[in-house]
Amino acid sequence: MAVLLALTQTALAPATIVGDAISDPLEGKTGDAARGRAVATDTRKGLCPLCHTGLGGAGPAGDLGPDLAEVGARLSEGQLRLRLVDGRVLNPATLMPSYYRTDGIRVAAAWRDRPVLEAGEIEDVIAYLVTLKGGPATP
Repeated sequence: MAVLLALTQTALAPATIVGDAISDPLEGKTGDAARGRAVATDTRKGLCPLCHTGLGGAGPAGDLGPDLAEVGARLSEGQLRLRLVDGRVLNPATLMPSYYRTDGIRVAAAWRDRPVLEAGEIEDVIAYLVTLKGGPATP
């Protein structure tokens, strides 16, 4: 039984937090902004519009989290990475989900021992979010 459990668990890439950021990309790979937009706006994956506005008109937008229209001008890639990986490091009471944790989160049985997003998907979302700098050129 332990072998079966080990096969279903996802090994998470190590991440070093320095200040309010994780400066190095997870698994050492940078992301793709187009794929990141698809993940962020997907109603089954990232679900960002559920809580945020400013994602280029992607579905109905909530107001629980900050507007993301200028997030690329406000936060660095490393700061975004920490917020996506586990924002509870910065604010233990945050409503923001920890997208790259497997412990201490309540999820359906199918998601136990798995992160909500894989390392590459986190990097893709970051690549998209850094393009959001406000103004008419925002995708």
